[in-house]
Amino acid sequence: MTRLLIIGPPGSGKGTQAEKLARHFGVPAVSTGDIFRTNVSQETELGNQAAGYLDDGDFVPDQLTNALVKDRLLDADLQEGFLLDGYPRTATQVAELDTMLASQGFALDAVIELSAPDAVLEQRMRRRAADQGRTDDTVDVFRRRLDLYHRETHEVVSVYAGRGMLVPVDGSGEPGEITELAIAAVEKFLATPSPRA
Repeated sequence: MTRLLIIGPPGSGKGTQAEKLARHFGVPAVSTGDIFRTNVSQETELGNQAAGYLDDGDFVPDQLTNALVKDRLLDADLQEGFLLDGYPRTATQVAELDTMLASQGFALDAVIELSAPDAVLEQRMRRRAADQGRTDDTVDVFRRRLDLYHRETHEVVSVYAGRGMLVPVDGSGEPGEITELAIAAVEKFLATPSPRA
């Protein structure tokens, strides 16, 4: 049973790496971004609430995000492990996730942090926008999301680093290379006994 979290700025390849790492470790990947976009396209109540925030490049408010993630974590397919992608994004959400997992007798095993220079991230975003036609991938929206990441999500990284759970991975290379680095780093981390807060 492996419970992982992957963190990284927009354009760092979290989605791609989450799928590959989840497959390697034999657990489902849970992407809040995909769930949001699905709800928006289906015009669900949550999707209608989330749409305005996503289009502006803002984070969906904690209350909406927490409720969605809490329901998902109760699903049967996640009881033997998972890899979270896109949550938590704020220190408040870290505390909420702690509570959700503790209520089920679970805890995270490791937190993977992908990192890459801002210039590399923006270049990737431009390519992705052209390839996939994603309306949330304009330059202005991307830069706002990147600014939000640097201002808010770094607190999440700090929290997990303080707990000794952070596994840093250089995300500036090619996807296959990044996957190999991440798998090796996580396996080494999980195999090394260490006190975790």
